[in-house]
Amino acid sequence: MSKIIDEFRNIGQKVYEKLRLLTYPIAIKFIKDYVEIPEKAQRPSKIGQNITLCQSFTMARRWGAHVAMTYEDNACITSSLVHQWKKVSPKDIIKSQIISGYHKDAKAELSVQSQYAALSNKENYSKIKDHVGFISSPLPRTIIQPDVILIYGDPSQMTHIVQALSYEGKYLVNSSFIGFGESCLKGVLIPFLTEKPEVVLPGTGDRTLALTKEEEMAIGMPSKLISYVNDNLFKSGEQFNMRQPSRFFIGSIPKGFGPPAWNFLKRKVKKQEREAERKANS
Repeated sequence: MSKIIDEFRNIGQKVYEKLRLLTYPIAIKFIKDYVEIPEKAQRPSKIGQNITLCQSFTMARRWGAHVAMTYEDNACITSSLVHQWKKVSPKDIIKSQIISGYHKDAKAELSVQSQYAALSNKENYSKIKDHVGFISSPLPRTIIQPDVILIYGDPSQMTHIVQALSYEGKYLVNSSFIGFGESCLKGVLIPFLTEKPEVVLPGTGDRTLALTKEEEMAIGMPSKLISYVNDNLFKSGEQFNMRQPSRFFIGSIPKGFGPPAWNFLKRKVKKQEREAERKANS
């Protein structure tokens, strides 16, 4: 196992433990040739099975399995075609979604799909046109050097990750949500194309096929950012960070209690009130 993979494993274990995640962070590696599939990686099609991409994520994060997904392995043909593992016209992909009635009409479907503009960018297309699949592997025991990291967790755990990413103002998270293709496209493919993190609101496939729990969300990011997340977890707000599990306070807030911002702003408000009163009396 290479030194780089060992580093990803170590960081993955640290993030897993710090956030008290219930399932492993997932390492995702895109492949251009079937010979890149590791021997340890399962291929559903080799045992006469087809699963979805989101199901492969479940196998990796809950079972600790290494799963190779290609066109032959993927039951969700739409996601295979958007990943460019087989080629059809974008118009046909859009038409398939209209036929399925996911949205009111063609106009509504086009409006929704516009949220995934990164997928129609010609430069981005060149990055994936030769891909044939990807490998899903649990990050703390990954057998591949990942391109993307996908992490499932509850909303508070997602908050910690977003706060870590934005701690230095470098990696701000801006996500649109459509409730379809969220994990496989927005959580994996789009971070690969744009090199930016994306929050995932697991959609129908995740919920009904991959057994993603009602309270779970996810976040996808370029693999290079997982070290940054680990380094900056729980720094936001300093001693007032809510930590994990979340710390909370019930009852009337004592005078003077709270982050420095509160007391600073209270002083500013009082100063302005005194100045306004002085002007009124002059």
